Amino acid sequence: MLGECHAHIAMDGIDFAKAMARHVGHVDDAAIRTHLRAYRDRGITFVRDGGDACGASARARDLAPSYGIDYRSPIFAIHRNGHYGRIVGRGFDTMTEYAGLVAEAKRLGADFIKIMTTGIMDFNISGCITGEALSRGEVREMVRIAHGEGLAVMSHTNGERAVLDAVEAGVDSIEHGNYLEEEGTAALADARIALVPTAAVAHNLIGCGRFDDGVLEAIFEQSCSTIARSYEMGVILALGSDAGAVGVLHGQGLVDERACFERALPGVPGLDDRLAQGQRYVRATFRRA
Repeated sequence: MLGECHAHIAMDGIDFAKAMARHVGHVDDAAIRTHLRAYRDRGITFVRDGGDACGASARARDLAPSYGIDYRSPIFAIHRNGHYGRIVGRGFDTMTEYAGLVAEAKRLGADFIKIMTTGIMDFNISGCITGEALSRGEVREMVRIAHGEGLAVMSHTNGERAVLDAVEAGVDSIEHGNYLEEEGTAALADARIALVPTAAVAHNLIGCGRFDDGVLEAIFEQSCSTIARSYEMGVILALGSDAGAVGVLHGQGLVDERACFERALPGVPGLDDRLAQGQRYVRATFRRA
């Protein structure tokens, strides 16, 4: 089976607060093992984590071989203080501090660096991204520093302008990429940078009662349009569900994400071959040298 290219094993897909409380003061091996079994039981042998602030993904990487899983981790994601990202990692105020975090992640054995350049989808307003995006210059410097340490960059980025800035900076993958348009899609294709759409997030929230289903459906349809356009324009596409996010269970999330691709690309022959190519790119790129 294809691998999970975007997960957060610290979370459980049900209740974020309760999941994180399990890891307060110490990492909860039992919770991690439960999620690893969910992957193993579905034949998933590769997982790339998006980081956390409690050490869960680092511990999962230690435990994963006994489940037959190749697990990759950035240890923690990195965000600018005052911007989105605290729930998955650590923050900085200056580029000197950022460089220090990159060096620390490398010292702790990070397989790659995860950066946060924008907020997330506003599930109350279709087309809206929370918060402000980092500047083009900031993103360029963040990527330069990480690459200088020999580490690939996984970039949480939403919105057309922010994606263009991240592509120009030379990131190695775009995560989510919501509200991507034609210019950004073409830039990804030309630069041979992977896109991991995580469409299951909005799809799996439909009907939960937390948000307006009409808004969620509009967001999901936009994700499907992005997937279809990216496929047609030759973007490297990798399957990742954001497993651990509310509504997206470990193991099952990958099945759900694959179904989202089917919805976006009905009847397209060779879809799994194309996704396998994306996974090979991720496995080759996001690893310690």
